[in-house]
Amino acid sequence: IIGPQTFSTSGEGEVRGQVDPRILQIAKDNGVKVMPLIFNPGFDQEEAHNLLDNSAARARVIESMVNLAVGSDFWGWQFDFENIHTSYRDRLTDFYREAAIALHAAGKTISIAIVPTDGSAGNDDFSTYMQQNWRNSFDVAALTEIGDFVSWMTYAQHAGGTTPGPVAGLPWMSDMMDQVLALGVTPEKVSFGIPSYSDYWLPTYSEANGARARGRDISFGRANELASAAGAEWVWLPEQGVYYTFWQRNVTFDWIFREDARSFALKLDLLQEYPGLHGISVWVLGSEDPAIWSLLAER
Repeated sequence: IIGPQTFSTSGEGEVRGQVDPRILQIAKDNGVKVMPLIFNPGFDQEEAHNLLDNSAARARVIESMVNLAVGSDFWGWQFDFENIHTSYRDRLTDFYREAAIALHAAGKTISIAIVPTDGSAGNDDFSTYMQQNWRNSFDVAALTEIGDFVSWMTYAQHAGGTTPGPVAGLPWMSDMMDQVLALGVTPEKVSFGIPSYSDYWLPTYSEANGARARGRDISFGRANELASAAGAEWVWLPEQGVYYTFWQRNVTFDWIFREDARSFALKLDLLQEYPGLHGISVWVLGSEDPAIWSLLAER
């Protein structure tokens, strides 16, 4: 299955985007199912809330999804609505249920990408913000029951707004998998998220935001280019299963935590501890260490 993240929807229910016809043809020629992602653009919270508040807008989105799936021969759709406040959790579930009924009636599948959580409320300002707007926005048990599978996004442990750290450290991934299965969900409907991208942290400045440290997603190739240009050496962090490096640029340090074939293999090993899962959901195509492909062929 390939999931192009190419469709977004406004708060009024207008669906925008398309899948490149060349991708559709290549997928068809190689027996690959196409399941586009639909998301709130820029993960804009107000836009998503406006949509969830408007039943007519939701109906317009669902009608467009069905027509596009049938007309373009999509296998189905994946919801990727993020940055939803917990007060909208039930409305998101209702929207997903409405879409599932319509897509299943059309012979199509539906899934949803879920930001993982331990269910806590948070114990400081940052963790409380994350729990209220990102991690506790999903009724995991209900969503798993409604759709065909969920992509449990066991990545972005550290991200643009956090301190430097692993994209997906092995202990955290294991903890998140334990959390979702403890809810009693059907393992066969849970897809294990694995990152193929790396993260780079550096100090930034803009007139709008001032001076602050910020992380950004980068590819395996770009991570190597940056480290090589800086003369930085990669260090293996065994308990996390990831390489990292840092170097001084001007006054402060830049940091990279890199995902590669070695870290990917360890995540596949971790998958064996959870038999019966739906499979894996890898984000994002094009950012990966090329050696991952031969690794997958061997497995």
